Amino acid sequence: MKFYDCSTAPSPRRVRIFLAEKGISVPTVQVDLRNNEQLTPAFRAINPDATVPSLELDDGTRINDAIGICVYFEAIQPRPSLMGESAEEKAIITSWQREVERNGFYAVMDAFRNWARGLKGRALPGPDDYEQIPALAERGRLRIAHFFERMNKRLAQSEFIAGDRYSIADITGLVVVDFARSSVKMTPTEEHKDLRRWHAQVSARPSAKA
Repeated sequence: MKFYDCSTAPSPRRVRIFLAEKGISVPTVQVDLRNNEQLTPAFRAINPDATVPSLELDDGTRINDAIGICVYFEAIQPRPSLMGESAEEKAIITSWQREVERNGFYAVMDAFRNWARGLKGRALPGPDDYEQIPALAERGRLRIAHFFERMNKRLAQSEFIAGDRYSIADITGLVVVDFARSSVKMTPTEEHKDLRRWHAQVSARPSAKA
């Protein structure tokens, strides 16, 4: 088994946190995104989508999606459960995970990739080049602000994003808040006291350092 990672990228960080929570260690290969190693023929032979993370199983099967990789490890090692146990809990966690990804992760990605000078012509990850659209960067920042507001309201009602225990939705949420801070300098304000309480709590978990 082999995990293709990039220590500075947000998507593989979700998998690293997930694995740390499970206590699972996997041999890792670092892919240098800064120097476009993901676009080389050698890496495209591993993942034609030219993105990380990617997990290569012992039989050569490859899983080229962060959540897909987490689904695999949840299935082979169900405890501790991070994706739910009952049908209801699985559905609720999946719904919140998708909401955080859609309204948070993709918002930060739009704001960052359509603004950063180093990503000119690379406004979307993947094998194809796309020009930056400044209006999408502005819209992304607005979406991040709205995301912070919605998460603050949610976390005023719930200890964790999807309910009363830590889940993959919290992993994605943590990565979103940290990604927004590091990439576009947006952080929850003092008005977001419940979001800040949650962020401090999940950031204190040992897995957050993964």
